[in-house]
Amino acid sequence: MTSSTVTAASISARAIVVMGVAGCGKTSVGQALAQSLDWPFIEGDAHHAPASIAKMQAGQPLTDEDRWGWLERLGQMLTEQSPVVLSCSALKRAYRDRLRRACPALRFVFIDIDRALALQRVADRADRHFFSATLVDSQFATLESPIGEPGVVTVPAAMTLVEQVDLALALLTPRNNQETGS
Repeated sequence: MTSSTVTAASISARAIVVMGVAGCGKTSVGQALAQSLDWPFIEGDAHHAPASIAKMQAGQPLTDEDRWGWLERLGQMLTEQSPVVLSCSALKRAYRDRLRRACPALRFVFIDIDRALALQRVADRADRHFFSATLVDSQFATLESPIGEPGVVTVPAAMTLVEQVDLALALLTPRNNQETGS
């Protein structure tokens, strides 16, 4: 099944969060997925509080307290703008559960990446993004893998963008979805 044979009506969600650590490709995959579905796309990083952006620019990891308001804003957007694709790290189960409470018809696409590739990608975009490469290790330390959680499909970061989108769309289609138990 390719993205050309999957329609928005065949997707078992009204909102999709593309998630993972920094550098995994959340924005690229999210934008391409939204385009394939003809849904709007929200860049989660654009909604961080200015103080949180300043912390990340300074190489300081965010705390749960730094993230709660951001997650509330994103949850509200998911509710108000459905259908929608959102990029959001959603590193902890508690963060994902907060988004699920805001939008029960939510699905997640987890982009699985190894540390070396994430570090390389974050370093390569240093002139275009506020996130410091020194924070990659903290992202992996914070990550509570969503693999096996209901409503989560996994896509390898090492695939091409087209392959990632095609796989995500196929896995989000109920008849093909083995991972989430839908």
